[in-house]
Amino acid sequence: MIPSLTIILLCQLLGEAVTRGLGWLVPGPVLGMVFLLIFLGLRDRIRAKLPEFGKTLDSTGKGLLAHLSLLFIPASVGVVQRLDVVAQYGLGLVVALVVSTFVTLVVTVVTFVVVSRLSGSSIETERQGATHD
Repeated sequence: MIPSLTIILLCQLLGEAVTRGLGWLVPGPVLGMVFLLIFLGLRDRIRAKLPEFGKTLDSTGKGLLAHLSLLFIPASVGVVQRLDVVAQYGLGLVVALVVSTFVTLVVTVVTFVVVSRLSGSSIETERQGATHD
């Protein structure tokens, strides 16, 4: 578990270092996730030769996802500490949250439709396959 957490945190650190060093506008953790994705792609190639390589990374990732709600506690504490800002800009924050949620849903649907068309799969063929089984 310690080596897996180290890999995850090193990817985040690398992302932070690159974004700050090059002055990019991309958040460091987002770039760190890209680095982790690259690492996972390489890991799968190595795993073909060494089957045990990276098994702990899977279990560590599942453990982090199982306790993901705990990671929101610091953000919640920060909101409670700045209730004056929430009171002052509350309406703007609510509008921003609703609009960004709506945009996220629309982008997700469009992405799903585009990917399903590119892959040759559609929702109707999936439904028809499920009713014939």
